[in-house]
Amino acid sequence: MTRTIAVYGSARLLPDDPVYQQTYAVGRALAQTGYVVMTGGYGGVMAAASQGAAEAGGHVIGVTVGQRLTAEKEVNPWVKEEIYYDKLDDRLAHLVERADGYVVMPGGIGTLQEITEAWTALRIHIVPPRPFVFYGYFWRPIFDLLAQSPYISPTDSAMIHFVQDIDAMLDYLAQWYAQEKA
Repeated sequence: MTRTIAVYGSARLLPDDPVYQQTYAVGRALAQTGYVVMTGGYGGVMAAASQGAAEAGGHVIGVTVGQRLTAEKEVNPWVKEEIYYDKLDDRLAHLVERADGYVVMPGGIGTLQEITEAWTALRIHIVPPRPFVFYGYFWRPIFDLLAQSPYISPTDSAMIHFVQDIDAMLDYLAQWYAQEKA
């Protein structure tokens, strides 16, 4: 069974940014492992993951929207399958509900919205359990703060997994899907 991994992150990164390069490697590794890579289809992290996956021979889905934001103007050239929505809400729902797992890279408000949508969908069972992986250190302080508060349950915190490198990400995904089959 081919699984689709949604990669979330900033649209504002340029190719010389270290996070862009990390995300390129993430997309490449996902494709080499047999995953379909799905992004929002535009620039920055979305382009980096798409480029890495496409150059590794993988399938890349870009989920785009008519309500384009300032940083999101053109679909990146590595998207092989574009899925277009008129409304941002529909695009977000697709990126959450049609993914078999999530990898989150550094990002801003849009990425935070994607994280919130995915986490809420997992928490209230709109989608079945699936891997929710945060790559690198960027989001860690925010989630450590939330986990220490009385507002987030240990069960909710346990849905999120942090990794610091590609091998750890791939191992976690493989373990998750192996456990799912058992």
